[in-house]
Amino acid sequence: MIRSILPYGIALAAAALLLEWLNYRHLAHRWSAEFTIACIAVICVALGIWVGNRLTARPRAAFARNEAAVAALGLSARECEVLEMLAAGHANKVIARELDISPNTVKTHVARVYEKLAVASRTQAVQKARGLDILP
Repeated sequence: MIRSILPYGIALAAAALLLEWLNYRHLAHRWSAEFTIACIAVICVALGIWVGNRLTARPRAAFARNEAAVAALGLSARECEVLEMLAAGHANKVIARELDISPNTVKTHVARVYEKLAVASRTQAVQKARGLDILP
C-alpha cells in the first residue's frame, strides 16, 4: 500500500516545491498568467504520462506448459485436454461431445486427474494445475 502511495506523495511534494520556487504571486506580476498556467499544464502532462506508464499492464510472455510437472504426475495428453476443458468450466457432457468420447470415459479421466493431482474437486484441480503451470 505504501509503495503505491509514496510516488504520488513525492510527486505532490515536488509540485508544491516547484510552485513555491516559482513564487506564484511574484511571477504573476512579472510574467503573464499564461506562462504560469503553461508550467502547471506541462507538470500535469508529465505526471499523467508517468502515472499512465506505471499503471499500464506489461505484455505477458507466452504460456509454456510445464512438461516436467506433467510427466512427473503421469498425466496423459487426453487427461490434459480434459483438465483444460474443466478449467474452461465445461460439464462432463460437453467435454464428451467436444472430445468425441462417452460421458463415462470423461468421468474416468476426471477421476484420474483428481487422483494424480491429489485433489477432491474441479476447483482444486484447476487451482493446483495452474499453480504447477500445467494450465495458463
